[in-house]
Amino acid sequence: MLTSVDRLLFVRGVPIFKELRDDFLVRLASVMDELSFPNKYSIFTEGQEGRSLYIVVSGKVRVHIGDRDLAHLEQGACFGEMSLFDAEPRSASITTTEHCECLMLTQMQLYDAIDETPGIAVNIIRLLSRRIRELNQKINAKQSAEHQQAVLKVN
Repeated sequence: MLTSVDRLLFVRGVPIFKELRDDFLVRLASVMDELSFPNKYSIFTEGQEGRSLYIVVSGKVRVHIGDRDLAHLEQGACFGEMSLFDAEPRSASITTTEHCECLMLTQMQLYDAIDETPGIAVNIIRLLSRRIRELNQKINAKQSAEHQQAVLKVN
């Protein structure tokens, strides 16, 4: 279990919360649930309804669709944030790759927080945009490599 001060210091370092005032962070950190998951535990699976964001406090998780890995996340990373806003099913599965401690923020907790401090919404939009850009770069790199292989085969 994190102490109140440790929780505040940890949440302050998470990218989507970095620009928020300490008084707001104290409130936000105090409402988050602290969860513990064993190794190889499925936190959620693709297609499930979701209404919560998770932040990795310790340990590591694997983001995947079936057997295909999309990312590996560790301390300070967050996941599940898309479902907070669009109420669509989870787009990927999350499985721990070692014992993992997480903080969880529910949709209602977040909406209450956004009502008080709209800046948090801007930070989450930036995070989502960054992830989309990273995925676009990966897709472009893969397509470029496939194109080069096709050209080599023709020659």
